[in-house]
Amino acid sequence: MSLFSGILEQLINGLRTGSIYALIALGYTMVYGIAKMINFAHGDIIMVGAYSLYVTTVQLKLHPVIGILLTIAVCAILGITIEKVAYKPLRKAPPLSVLITAIGMSYLLQNLALLIFKATPIPFGSIIKVPSVKIGSINISGITIVTLIVTTISMVALTFFINKTKIGRAMRAVSEDRGAAELMGINVNRTITQTFAIGSALAAVAGILFISQYETLLPTLGALPGIKAFVAAVLGGIGSIPGAMLGGIILGIIESLSKAYISTQLADAIVFGVLVIVLLVKPSGLLGKKKTEKV
Repeated sequence: MSLFSGILEQLINGLRTGSIYALIALGYTMVYGIAKMINFAHGDIIMVGAYSLYVTTVQLKLHPVIGILLTIAVCAILGITIEKVAYKPLRKAPPLSVLITAIGMSYLLQNLALLIFKATPIPFGSIIKVPSVKIGSINISGITIVTLIVTTISMVALTFFINKTKIGRAMRAVSEDRGAAELMGINVNRTITQTFAIGSALAAVAGILFISQYETLLPTLGALPGIKAFVAAVLGGIGSIPGAMLGGIILGIIESLSKAYISTQLADAIVFGVLVIVLLVKPSGLLGKKKTEKV
């Protein structure tokens, strides 16, 4: 394989991984943009989604399509429950209290998975049975094709939903000014709950694609992708939906090229180093907006 073909293949792999990061990052950025909090339990919803798919398709032997739909429903309900139980009572609490609660919720989900499924890794074959495609000397796996198609559709649908629907306009209004939105008759609490549901549903889709790629279940499988997706959201501009998409794609490509041509051990360090450099140059992120604070 020529150098050009090798780089092109790594770019495609980076797009696949970056698309998954982008889906997860959308959940972070939506919740931050509307509720002004970082939901560090978001990464573990990916893990819950992966285990839900395993339970429905392997243990209950349901059809994969039904398993996928149930997985998305389980994660959406979990996101709503977490918001109602853990975050809603802290709506007017200091940011540090909310942050500690989010970290605690993350560990709670991990340990519940550890109690139920134990620490032994569970092999789980991919439910995506799409043949690979060969273009010249480049071989594109079926999982890569499905991942790129699903993430593109999800991002286009989310963009349309945010910009064109009544709920989406309410979300944008709450994001701009929560007090003014409430005065205009928007139910802020319901809007925040809907945001958690949508973000968690996207995390479920990301979890399904992630587990189809790595094929091993662990209670901690969502921790590192969750952190990287948070980095992607910050890199693109936390609170910006296009920024989350762009940040995820860039992060995936950098990680893929770093592993292939520099070092697999240094790949994560390079990813976080790029974040530091970008934030030094543009503290609001690539597509983030500077906000002036009125005194």
